[in-house]
Amino acid sequence: MKNKITGRSAFLALLKDEGITHLFGNPGTTELPIMHALKDHPDLTYVMAMQESLVVAIADGYSRASGKLVACNVHVAPGLGNAMGSLYNAQFTGTPMILTAGQQEQGHGLMEPVLYGPLVRMAEPLVKWAVEVTRLEDLPRVVRRAAKVATTPPTGPVFISLPGDILNSEAGIDLGRSTRIDARTKPSDDALRAFAARLLKAERPVIVTMDEVVKSDALKEAAELAELLGAAAYQSSTPYGSHFLSESPSFVGTLARVQKAARDTLAPYDLLIALGGDPLRMSVHSEVDALPDGLGIVQVGLADWEIAKNYGAEIALKAELKETLRALIPVLKELGGTTLASCARQRLAELAPKNWTARRAALIEQISKGAGRTPIDPDFLVLQMVEAMPDHAILVDEGLTSSRQITALRPHRDRYGYHGLASGGIGWGLPASVGVSIANPDRPVVCFSGDGSAMYSIQALWTAAHHKLPLNVVIANNGGYRIIKQRLLAFHGDDNYVGMDFVDPPVDFAGIAKALGCEAIRVSDPRELKATLASAFGRPGTKLIEVMVDGKV
Repeated sequence: MKNKITGRSAFLALLKDEGITHLFGNPGTTELPIMHALKDHPDLTYVMAMQESLVVAIADGYSRASGKLVACNVHVAPGLGNAMGSLYNAQFTGTPMILTAGQQEQGHGLMEPVLYGPLVRMAEPLVKWAVEVTRLEDLPRVVRRAAKVATTPPTGPVFISLPGDILNSEAGIDLGRSTRIDARTKPSDDALRAFAARLLKAERPVIVTMDEVVKSDALKEAAELAELLGAAAYQSSTPYGSHFLSESPSFVGTLARVQKAARDTLAPYDLLIALGGDPLRMSVHSEVDALPDGLGIVQVGLADWEIAKNYGAEIALKAELKETLRALIPVLKELGGTTLASCARQRLAELAPKNWTARRAALIEQISKGAGRTPIDPDFLVLQMVEAMPDHAILVDEGLTSSRQITALRPHRDRYGYHGLASGGIGWGLPASVGVSIANPDRPVVCFSGDGSAMYSIQALWTAAHHKLPLNVVIANNGGYRIIKQRLLAFHGDDNYVGMDFVDPPVDFAGIAKALGCEAIRVSDPRELKATLASAFGRPGTKLIEVMVDGKV
């Protein structure tokens, strides 16, 4: 006879067996069964955040910084509603996540009590799979399937609705076993040779990399491919991770998320080699197409929806990047021989004056000319922050206009060293950095945020202070929504900035941080920047450094 177990304890046991070590949440009445069961699972760390959007963003940051499956729990329909913006971000980045919400007891829900809502229907547009558990005996199968679906490429969040009667009931059930699908596939030999032949045919190839390079841990292989071809390499127009090794002689920089600029950058090339998802994701509409006429595309990746989504590919391979590049590089060497080696040397020599390293040196010289400006030049703040950061620090970036030069100044050297806002839904950075820090307790974390973004999720500082995280939050305070001002002026010629300032009264970020239990510093003198930042980055604990920057448009 099977040992009896409650639904609440079975749920936590199942999560732990799926590799979950932290449960991120904000408890409500319908989640009390889970909270009640936690005392019997002391090896599962509960991380509380003060609003559901923060819960999901912290879990998202933890997963992005570790590559692991995460679990988070929110409170019925309003809690799921609060979490939707962060869930949208997690869907965008393909974060493997099990999101659960407590639901009213079956039967009671039929009466539509306070806080009731159709949770599965609410979650469905933003997850790979959504389901409500209707029998305790089905709970193991549901959780096991959810973990498998979330972690199978293309990865992404799943949602489970947990009625109270399921959590509180007891039965003799089999908890089953965990399954992970090995998706480390590579193309057939014929496909690899055809792909290699097409690369060798190109006279001016260019590589554009996306997040699958990070997910498959293929940074080294992507750089090796670029250097073998002598090809220029760019991060895609949405660079939200360490998508290429910056100090490779092939790396040039990040494609602009503006159609004409991206088109002009790509115009000299005759073949675009897309490694991962959509290489040309834009932001606002333009009559100009980002892809130059006649530029061919070849593409590799596991996210088949992203392959040739907007532009047809001559060759499209659904395969894992690391395995594919490992297999492709020897084929290229065999077919290319000494001719390829000679060609690559020439191409790399031509790239040397304009690659990332050369551009960085010129950019530092340019930015340094504004060292004495007050209010502080945002680019100078970024330069001082980058130079003050320890080499092993992790950077979480949601600085928007103030962080425009971050990827041009700070090198990507490992797959988890940089995490940026991906979907454009602001407020992600500060709570995500809390999750990043929890996932990497031995690495200092620096979160760079704009003031507008920070006000979406400032209470995440409490969670960081509560867990005594080695987290440094640098806020560029320009007193408003500068990016919206820029676009109002650029798109409409209008400088009447209604609803875009918060200077009357001004927001006191240092004061807020102190109230939430953090050390707080305000800097307005550019001469104090580097020493203040370096000192903060070298001390333990959670700190907020508010920097008063120039907000002129």
